[in-house]
Amino acid sequence: MSDYGREPEFGVSVEPLADPPEWASRVAKAADRAALDLVGIQDHPYQRRFLDTWTLISTLVSVTERIRFFPDVANLPLRPPAMLAKAAASLDVLSAGRVEMGLGAGAFWDAVAGMGGPRRSPGEAVRSVEEAIKVMRLVWSEERSLRFDGEFYTLKGMRPGPHPMHDIEIWVGAYGPKMLDLIGTLADGWVPSYGHSQPGRLSEMHRRIDEGARKAGREPREIRRAYNLSGSIRAVDEGPLEGPPSRWVETLTGFALEQGMDTFIFWPSTDHERQVEVFASEVVPAVKEAVRSGRS
Repeated sequence: MSDYGREPEFGVSVEPLADPPEWASRVAKAADRAALDLVGIQDHPYQRRFLDTWTLISTLVSVTERIRFFPDVANLPLRPPAMLAKAAASLDVLSAGRVEMGLGAGAFWDAVAGMGGPRRSPGEAVRSVEEAIKVMRLVWSEERSLRFDGEFYTLKGMRPGPHPMHDIEIWVGAYGPKMLDLIGTLADGWVPSYGHSQPGRLSEMHRRIDEGARKAGREPREIRRAYNLSGSIRAVDEGPLEGPPSRWVETLTGFALEQGMDTFIFWPSTDHERQVEVFASEVVPAVKEAVRSGRS
């Protein structure tokens, strides 16, 4: 498998727990102090233990200085794309350009329907994401009056603003062939989770994305490949994502140089603040150096 040559970035997932309320702030501040690049926050509004993701991110940008935030990934069936784009642009302005957009077609359909959201077939899910990306890009555009007539979403003269501080990237969390093709055609990135896209599956999934990109006249390396990785850094070596820093360095370097991934979102399973510090100090610099060395 090819290495797309992108500069690697590193982040952490912050669980949006409501109790204790300061939990997410502590972990996000630790990631910011440690000079990581990204904080990703899962978006399951129907989970009673979780705070609302956008509300939470809005509070975290004000207690951090440089780290970027993204929903990992936003629950599209419960978040109309025009409002989602408005929220992201507003937060990007307020944070001086520290917001990206992770987008998901939806899952746990009983729970989505329980909140009044639509229940979509796989085909409808793909088409809804395609429309949502187009709508969000329109809302972030310089056009003065927006019109869009889609199967799922419409704009009838919306006047957009404020504009984002930077070009917000849209990273789609998906696994099916049609959605992967869509990512290559329209999206800025792909954000799968290790448990649903283990290394043995990545080659075929990259191929789908790359084919979609080439058909759209794009270079495959333009598309970010972010990997959600759940595990723990600890003395005992019990697997690629359960072991000492040296094992993590070996694993992530392989993901970058041999498996085509370029962005790594660490989901600590225990002792989150301390795990963030160890990841940032003992894993990230060594992976960056190993990737540079491997490419040279």
